[in-house]
Amino acid sequence: MPIAVYVLGLAVFAQGTSEFMLSGLVSGIAADLDVSLSAAGLLTSAFAVGMVVGAPLMALSSRTWPRRRALLLFLAVFVAVHVVGALTPSYEVLLVTRFVGALANAGFWAVALTTAVSMVPDRLKGRAAAVVVGGVTIACVVGVPAGAVLGERWGWRSAFWAVAIVSLPAFLAVLRSIPGGRGTDTGAAPVPVRDELRALTGPRLRPVLLTMALVQGATFCTFSYLEPLLTRETGLGAGWVPVSLALFGAGSFAGVTVAGRIADARPVAVVATGMTALALGWAALALAAGRPALALALIPLLGMLAFGTGTALITRVLGLASGAPTLAGAFSTTAFNLGATVGPWAGGLALDAGFGYRAPVWVSALLMVLALLVAATTTAKGRRPRAGERRPSAVHRSADGRL
Repeated sequence: MPIAVYVLGLAVFAQGTSEFMLSGLVSGIAADLDVSLSAAGLLTSAFAVGMVVGAPLMALSSRTWPRRRALLLFLAVFVAVHVVGALTPSYEVLLVTRFVGALANAGFWAVALTTAVSMVPDRLKGRAAAVVVGGVTIACVVGVPAGAVLGERWGWRSAFWAVAIVSLPAFLAVLRSIPGGRGTDTGAAPVPVRDELRALTGPRLRPVLLTMALVQGATFCTFSYLEPLLTRETGLGAGWVPVSLALFGAGSFAGVTVAGRIADARPVAVVATGMTALALGWAALALAAGRPALALALIPLLGMLAFGTGTALITRVLGLASGAPTLAGAFSTTAFNLGATVGPWAGGLALDAGFGYRAPVWVSALLMVLALLVAATTTAKGRRPRAGERRPSAVHRSADGRL
């Protein structure tokens, strides 16, 4: 495996840490900048909005950019906005840096996966992609808890400095190891953008993308407010926050690993089982939030289910969108981050309404119920039963491949 592939994984690790680390820093940011918890939670949404907008936009732009130049540009912007974020006393400026940083992150992702798989033979393409994507789960296991520890000891700004510093070796390594060829050097003419958009907006993919957004919305709704839930409702000390984040990250790593091995063979079964378990799991966490041992036991399980189901949904989209090789991953990223935008916003509304610190977890359970309803409705519309034939349930798919 070329060292350049691992370089890309390192950069994704830094960016993934930035995307998720605010879950352990919201109280510190809210106190330092004199804003509410829900306003601090919107910083996560701002990053997600940038990913939603940036994923398709940057994917289209990078179709003809030299790969190395594009990667270096995106990394340079990413580092710069984190330096600004670490220095600014303004909530508004910090909000803007989160959005711009997400645009750079989306652009990097648009190029990184294509670059990684183009540098290895066919038999190693899946492994190369896994190395790059694995940077996100390692960020959940190591980077996010480390950010929480830094925030607790030296303030939330130290976590922003750490992300910028970790990104610098990746910048230098990209400069030395990534070929400078253009993103379209694949040996075949690129699929016209109009054809890709037609494939992605068809009736088979829309409900899968909506389901993905709802699942991720449920995940980020609770994840964004996990720190106040644990410290103010469960009764755990601040030192337990990085431990809890590490448990969630370990569960997510396990979920991605397991789902990656079985989702290709049984994608619909994995998605349906995962969504049902998540609806029950978020409700269980809301009920058990006052019991530390039970809450800590549920956190890694929910991380495994959330990221495992999300991975299976991404696999499903890529499998159905073979006619959109450039934009399929971008639309998956958009759906993922649309959920990451709506989730913290909905959880913040519940907090501001005075429903308590368990309210975001109940919102997560509600979003999962909506995801199951979308899947069930899509299945029911996809195929009319013949006389005497049983109607398919939400855990099965229709004959044309709908979820």
